[in-house]
Amino acid sequence: MGHGLTFDVAHLLAGGLVLISFLMITQHRLYALLNAFALQAVLLSASVAWQAYVQHAPHLYITAFIALVFKAIVVPVGLHRIIQRLGIHREIETVIGSGTTMLVGMGLVALSMTVMLKLTPGADRLAREDLAFALSVVLLGLLMMVSRRNAVSQVVGFMSLENGLVLAAAGARGMPLVVEISVAFSVLIAFFVIGVFLFRIRERFDTVDVQALDRFRGERR
Repeated sequence: MGHGLTFDVAHLLAGGLVLISFLMITQHRLYALLNAFALQAVLLSASVAWQAYVQHAPHLYITAFIALVFKAIVVPVGLHRIIQRLGIHREIETVIGSGTTMLVGMGLVALSMTVMLKLTPGADRLAREDLAFALSVVLLGLLMMVSRRNAVSQVVGFMSLENGLVLAAAGARGMPLVVEISVAFSVLIAFFVIGVFLFRIRERFDTVDVQALDRFRGERR
């Protein structure tokens, strides 16, 4: 297969993750946000599988499978059920407006491209592009975490951030299989802990809006 087609497909898949990240930071409904995250996980799985094919690294297929099963199916379905159990059916409150969030996100992507392409001049072209896209996904995940008041949306932002780290590891000629498996179990354990955490917040404050925690701390002082 030609190098040009190899680069174009990898570029398309990694760029798709960035586009989905933009879609996620503009969502105001929890179910739409979870659906967008599931789509991002599917693209991540496809991107890692493509890297496995390009690099002739069979162990990356396991990473792609883990991303598809856990992040595209298990985590979104679990969060859907948590939302139903908690009775959350409202829009996500934001710290800043959607327009401002988009502008900040565009600036972060531009920063990622500039920094990574300048810091890796001698690296493989495909790896450089993937690392730049991966850093963009990480920063957009952080942006979602700081610009949303709902605890569930912050959890999704954290998971999206981790997607960027997986993309970076796969693009930089993969990572050891033991690391991939430990990351998968860490994500699964974190998911269960987060579920318990959300139920406790709901039980104590009758909401999952993190502003309730701020008000509670203010009352205690």
